[in-house]
Amino acid sequence: MNKLEDLRAKKEKIAQGGGEKRIEAQHARGKLTARERLDILFDKDSFVEIDVFVKHRCTNFGMDEKELLGDGVVTGYGQVDGRLVFAFAQDFTVSGGSLGEYHAEKIVKVQNMALKMGAPIVGLQDSGGARVEEGVAALSGFGKIFHNNTISSGVIPQISVIMGPCAGGAVYSPAITDFVFMVDQTSQMFITGPAVIKTVTGEEVTAEQLGGAATHNTVSGVAHFMGKNDEETLLMVRELLSYMPSNNMETAPVYATNDDVNRMIPELNEIIPDNPNKGYNIYDVITKIADEGKYFDVMPLYAKNIVTCFIRMDGATVGVIANQPNYGAGCLDIDASDKAARFIRRCDAFNIPLLTIEDVPGFLPGTGQEYGGIIRHGAKMLYAYCEATVPKITVILRKAYGGAYIGMCNKELGADLVMAWPTAQIAVMGASGAVNIISSVKKEIKNAEDPDAVRAAAIEDYEEKFNNPYVAAGLGYVDDVIEPATTRQRIISALDMLSTKRESLPAKKHGNIPL
Repeated sequence: MNKLEDLRAKKEKIAQGGGEKRIEAQHARGKLTARERLDILFDKDSFVEIDVFVKHRCTNFGMDEKELLGDGVVTGYGQVDGRLVFAFAQDFTVSGGSLGEYHAEKIVKVQNMALKMGAPIVGLQDSGGARVEEGVAALSGFGKIFHNNTISSGVIPQISVIMGPCAGGAVYSPAITDFVFMVDQTSQMFITGPAVIKTVTGEEVTAEQLGGAATHNTVSGVAHFMGKNDEETLLMVRELLSYMPSNNMETAPVYATNDDVNRMIPELNEIIPDNPNKGYNIYDVITKIADEGKYFDVMPLYAKNIVTCFIRMDGATVGVIANQPNYGAGCLDIDASDKAARFIRRCDAFNIPLLTIEDVPGFLPGTGQEYGGIIRHGAKMLYAYCEATVPKITVILRKAYGGAYIGMCNKELGADLVMAWPTAQIAVMGASGAVNIISSVKKEIKNAEDPDAVRAAAIEDYEEKFNNPYVAAGLGYVDDVIEPATTRQRIISALDMLSTKRESLPAKKHGNIPL
């Protein structure tokens, strides 16, 4: 066998990972292998593997007699829609994808390359955790990965895809990254597993209940997306990358569209219900203004009272934050504030303009919210908007009350342009609540022969004075009151005007966001 044949044979063996039986076992669990996943993620035949021949150097517990091909992780680079992307994919068929010293070094190397080249990195996680035989060397590897995640944050997009187990310290790398995908039924994330929990606390819980995709997408908010299987999840990753720039010095790619920038949307003139307490679906507004009616939802199953999504307008990426009147009347609460703040900061980091669509009656009242720290969590959202220097446009559709009006990016929080529909109600609170507080009105009602008539007249007077957009527009807090049908055209015009916006923050090491 000549040297060329020897090279081919070695690479072919490494490509088989843990061997045929373990590959079959991986498939039997409904999971693809590391290299099969990379084939879906990257453009056809574009992935280039690096560190193919790296081996572990552990001699403890008979490890010197074990050959772990590729040391349980595949690393490299390739193209996604013709753009450079780096990736690593843990190989569960090799020692359960466990992370040892040189497994970690392979990941660290590809992280460093992505940072130097200014390209996104995607981590496909499928691992039993730290390699016990390697002890503290494995833990050191995790630390290096976490450090690189942190240094790269806000510089290049970092995407984690949980495609199997991810437990213990391993969960903190995905938690630091920008986006976390999970696969339904075949992926789990948790700090301590069901057995440890039962021993320590007595609680009985399955791995799926504790850290499955549904749990983290609906309850904890740790994950942002959930796919039905490996293939669907990886195709979602490809779609997300299309909305993102390669790094913080670039803007997201602009795609050709046949959707007219001046398209009128007469349906929006009738979308707000006559009854101010009746809900409607904010997605009906978002799809009408977006190019071809398409949107890419971020955290669609978590804090449904607020929507965070990417759309394109005139082919360019826009980040949308919108109250959802169909859930909790669109009130802001702890979870919605966290969801929105994280999304705003992602968009700002990667030069994506922010569009805020507002219909908010206030922050959710109650002891649960106050004890849970709604003041601190709500402040995250205010902080994120104030800190953001990308173009910021706010459109007020209906309610804009009190602190929540401010929280949804009013002029003072840095909105470059605020537009309102004629149905907008901008005030400290609703008219019914206001007449219960204003002392002169309360006194008048109390002393009246017909209190109900006086109260009704007071409500009508308050609504005439405050529950419309014209008072705010007269004071310059709203730049224009627009016909709803013109919303798409006006937003695109504003984005075009703001495309040359330049704004910088005072020099500092970093701010102190109310975490």
